[in-house]
Amino acid sequence: MDSPALSNEIAVARVATLVGNMMSFWKNSSGWAPLEAASLMNKSMLEWQSSLADALKNWNRPLTDGELILAWANVGAIVEGQLKLFLSVYYDDYVADVEAIKKKGQLVEPDSVALEQLRVYFKKNIWGPSEDWDEWILMVLQRRNAIHAYKHKDIGTSADLHASFHILLEFVRSINGRLPYPDDIYVPREY
Repeated sequence: MDSPALSNEIAVARVATLVGNMMSFWKNSSGWAPLEAASLMNKSMLEWQSSLADALKNWNRPLTDGELILAWANVGAIVEGQLKLFLSVYYDDYVADVEAIKKKGQLVEPDSVALEQLRVYFKKNIWGPSEDWDEWILMVLQRRNAIHAYKHKDIGTSADLHASFHILLEFVRSINGRLPYPDDIYVPREY
């Protein structure tokens, strides 16, 4: 976890920079990434992930309930995008996995998988014993889904959201650290 001395503004800026650099790299991975993986990432809207990460700065203040729900939707979209990117990068492994996500016996492509399905798949098949992202992702998912609610759901507080920016930075770092890059000079940085 980040040092408490890292401000919310810096955490948000680092998320935006790191996600932007990751998406820029993976959008242009043709030539060295496996053909199917590069094709999937080329057609995906990775630039929207960069824009969503940049939009986090809009939520770094006290928020109304409506703004808080939209902010959790923003965080949830970034989390979902990171998980989809991971499966896209490792597309050949995902396709070969007997436990890959399927619907009516057909493989669900990474760009079509819902966050809940991703959460369950990663908990069962990807995260190691020292990686416990499931509880945090579930909380983000539940708060993000308040956007569909007509009845009361726990959306937390602005302070809860702001604390999540630091966790999101750690999460994005974790995903980035698990992705293969052709050389260290290509590894996306956060500043």
